Amino acid sequence: MSTTAITPPPVPFGRRLKRFMADRPLVPLIILLVILVVILQILRPGIVNERWIANTIKFAIPLAILAGCQTMTMLTGGIDLSVGTVATMSAFIMATQIVNQDPSVAFLLAMMPAVLIGLVNGIGVGVFRVHPLIMTLGTSLIGTGCLQVYQRTVIASGAKIPDFLAWLGTGVTWGFPNALLLFIPLAALIVFTLARTGFGRLLYAVGDNERATRLSGVQYWQVITALYVTSSLLAGITGLLYIGLIKAPSLSLAEPLVLPSVAAAVIGGTSIFGGRGGYTGTIIGALILTVLTTLLTILQMPEGARRILFGLIVLFVTAAYLRIVEER
Repeated sequence: MSTTAITPPPVPFGRRLKRFMADRPLVPLIILLVILVVILQILRPGIVNERWIANTIKFAIPLAILAGCQTMTMLTGGIDLSVGTVATMSAFIMATQIVNQDPSVAFLLAMMPAVLIGLVNGIGVGVFRVHPLIMTLGTSLIGTGCLQVYQRTVIASGAKIPDFLAWLGTGVTWGFPNALLLFIPLAALIVFTLARTGFGRLLYAVGDNERATRLSGVQYWQVITALYVTSSLLAGITGLLYIGLIKAPSLSLAEPLVLPSVAAAVIGGTSIFGGRGGYTGTIIGALILTVLTTLLTILQMPEGARRILFGLIVLFVTAAYLRIVEER
């Protein structure tokens, strides 16, 4: 008796496409980025050139570094709303201390608030179990108040943007922004840490199942404290880079980057519930938001319309990504 092999029905193209996107979550982000660049070129022919690419990368790098802070904290189910204040404090202190101090001393003084705020955040979240949103929002407000008090003590001395920060923030060498000299090692370190080190695995484990992680013997408070100190240090470095780019110290220098940094991490595929995500997608998310900002500027949209469209695109991309992940 002969048996006839049963041929399985062909998989529909739509399902195969979804499976392909689910296995390669960066692909839809890259496609969206390319689409935005093409739209930009159509609306303003000739804008996409070497100079535009360099400027886009310059402004995307500070956002990408701050988004790295959000990515790491969100992997544990947390968030860090103090990064904007930390970046602003480091930048402002550097610009005012460089007038009378040696650059190395000014750098150390500028990074002190980052370390202190990171420690307070880590102890508050890891030891006293304060919700990360509340804890980091509180330290952000306290830091802003301290910065306003500090400003009154340095009004007479003025401020100065160090030449090396201006070179790093705005300079271009052989068509490549000098800021890449800082960003590439930092990005590689973050990616390596999350993918190849025990600390990175602990961040995923805490976000995926905190209780199981505790029962396995992991010192939760140590992981969280190290995480928030690292986040604050990255924010402080971002502030120094950003003031070299903007060249205008202010009491709200990096605050506008806080919510976009969260959006970049979410767009890049990091779950706000923890346990899932990565920094590579966050970098692409930062590029998407930077190109989107340029597009909205060219369209001359009023601020209200920009916020509406910005929010809709963020929600759409996030919902699309989560749906792809759920259908894995």
